[in-house]
Amino acid sequence: MQGHVFNGHYLTWFDMAHTELIRAAFGPYQRLVDELGVEFVVAEANVRYRAPARFDDELDIAVTLDAPGETSLTSHFAVRRGEDLLTEGRLRHVCVDARTFAKTPWPEPLRAAFGAHVAS
Repeated sequence: MQGHVFNGHYLTWFDMAHTELIRAAFGPYQRLVDELGVEFVVAEANVRYRAPARFDDELDIAVTLDAPGETSLTSHFAVRRGEDLLTEGRLRHVCVDARTFAKTPWPEPLRAAFGAHVAS
């Protein structure tokens, strides 16, 4: 067993934190598909490692959003152990039609739901 968290896990944690933000802002992810006909796909991912997380650490992951573009949305992540910043990251998602996966503008109800989570 390694003494630190495998680097690839951070992207999984970012995705989980992003999904929880969507749930808090709009409801279950499946609503995006069923009611709005859209999904998110990751177009770009970035992770900056500052210090290792270790087995059994209790971590907090904060998520903020940039104002959404026409079809893209950038999420920023900060992973902390107490006050210590361990990792920062960024995901850029693109809104796509749930059937065709063609890029499509963010539906207004979803754009409005993002508003409370946009970094000022």
